[in-house]
Amino acid sequence: METLPAALQDLYPALTQVQPPLASLPQALTPMEVPAGAVLFNENAACQGFPLVLDGEVKVSRHSADGRSLELYRVVPGELCLASSASLFRTQPLSASGVTTKATRLVVIPPDVFARWLETPAFRNEVLGLFAERMADLTSLIDAVAFHKLDARLAAALLGHGSDIHTTHQTLADELGTVREMVTRVLRRFEREGWVTLGREHIHIAQGAALRALAATLAR
Repeated sequence: METLPAALQDLYPALTQVQPPLASLPQALTPMEVPAGAVLFNENAACQGFPLVLDGEVKVSRHSADGRSLELYRVVPGELCLASSASLFRTQPLSASGVTTKATRLVVIPPDVFARWLETPAFRNEVLGLFAERMADLTSLIDAVAFHKLDARLAAALLGHGSDIHTTHQTLADELGTVREMVTRVLRRFEREGWVTLGREHIHIAQGAALRALAATLAR
């Protein structure tokens, strides 16, 4: 049976070179198993450690004073968390919150161990590479929020989940960083066009091709 250090090294190859090695951290390597919807960290709180996801998924979001939220990215096995990295780098509060989207298993590396791991070139390059990748993602997100219409972004959000989607208008608004009323207005227009059929916490995609054509305008 594969050991936990070996499983982590399979997911995060740079960990094969870090000092102190994974095998010397028995307490830190005690896996956390949390259900979907669990809050792992909060915006403006101190970072308690560096998460490494073994199974599941974590959604990282920013929240506004009026209760709206905007999803920044998701962390799956083999990926690193930008918000945690930045917080530990600067010894400053977290700039986003993290919530599990499904049952998740992870380990949390203590801040002092993370700091020592950064002395290992392979791991440091992995973290710096993460910053570059996430910056490109966030630039695209800012571009979408600032310069593209909500209808095209909503069309894109509806695609890829099958013909029947069980969700609420508020959930879609949170994902898109807008208000529920705006999402409802656009969905009703989609319904008038015959593209979707709306029900209670249910959206049926009637004309996926029309939504794909609208979503494709995001790339223009």
